Amino acid sequence: MSQSTLAEIAALQQLSFRELQARWRELTGTDPPRYNRSFLTRRLAYRMQGLAFGGLSQRARGKMAALLAQAGCDELGRLPAERRNRRDNGSRPIVGTRFLRDWNGEQHEVTVVQRGFAYRGRRYRSLSAIARAITGTRWNGPAFFGMRGAKGQR
Repeated sequence: MSQSTLAEIAALQQLSFRELQARWRELTGTDPPRYNRSFLTRRLAYRMQGLAFGGLSQRARGKMAALLAQAGCDELGRLPAERRNRRDNGSRPIVGTRFLRDWNGEQHEVTVVQRGFAYRGRRYRSLSAIARAITGTRWNGPAFFGMRGAKGQR
């Protein structure tokens, strides 16, 4: 990466949120999305690299479009509304994902299935219900199974 591009990207950290929004308008010709500073900084850095070095090849773009179409997703990778579980907001792990958790010296395995979770031959609607079955107390299921780090981040 050229030194000037690196310097421009590093300088993004010093800009105020309003300055980042103005930079977004300069580089994209559109209004910035209503996200936080961190999001704008990352997306601007990506855009700046794309402008400096040409971005993705046409072949890579075609491959991504084909994979998204095969999965039934739109150009942003989202499922159509009728295939999304509105309660999950697209944040649910994909079917087949396995969670392993040691609790009181015993290993517990949970598998993500269509519309829920499987644990010891039984289907559950939420990870929280499984965490309660394991511990006997109320737990936040995603936190219990390690899906969330500090401050509830995914």
